[in-house]
Amino acid sequence: MKGVILAGGTATRLKPLTSVVNKHLLPVYNQPVIYYPLEKMKQAGIKDVLITTGTEHTGQFMNLLRSGSKFGLKISYEVQEQPRGLADAVRLAEDFSDGEPILVILGDNVFQHNLKPAVAKFKKQKRGAKIFSVPIKNPGQYGVVEIDKKGRVLSIEEKPKKPKSYLVQTGIYLYDGQVFDLIKKLKPSPRGELEITDLNNLYLAKGELTCEVMKGWWVDVGTSFDELLRANQLVAKEIRK
Repeated sequence: MKGVILAGGTATRLKPLTSVVNKHLLPVYNQPVIYYPLEKMKQAGIKDVLITTGTEHTGQFMNLLRSGSKFGLKISYEVQEQPRGLADAVRLAEDFSDGEPILVILGDNVFQHNLKPAVAKFKKQKRGAKIFSVPIKNPGQYGVVEIDKKGRVLSIEEKPKKPKSYLVQTGIYLYDGQVFDLIKKLKPSPRGELEITDLNNLYLAKGELTCEVMKGWWVDVGTSFDELLRANQLVAKEIRK
């Protein structure tokens, strides 16, 4: 299995901090945000990682991460020349994956959950995809996931007024080799992007989508200054234990 970290986007919600610096390079306590998904990739046993980002920040990532050897990883890079959505960024990994399943993590996700057991189990699957969720108090702000007792996904709704559960979709996904053919079937959303929720719903329609509820805390750093601060506080507390 190979890993893909999506590190594009303009991060308008974190301006002026992101006016000159990619949000994934902002500090969370003692290291850049991008280090955290890289550490999770390594913890899961993945050694080959592709980072996708926009044209204006590629050099910054390469200067910081280089070959990835200091992390015990082999890091490659792909440029998303236009912001066409997360599913479009995943599409860039087709040659890199070379038919292997992939673990995809949004580069601004900072979390405690150990992905290694899920990755090991997924490798034994012949087909399908897995998403990861967390329970939160106000799920209507995110993609809300409804699952059955076996973890099979019943529905995913983007920002529903009446959420069917407290579980929300995080930026962590496992996909089999058919993901790239499914991306080719996607049509742009009203905002002109290929949405990753639409991709997941294609797996759902095939009955091949499961969900794992994550343990511990999870922060989507890119959503607000408050979440960026919360990530700093949580990481600092964990390091000081």
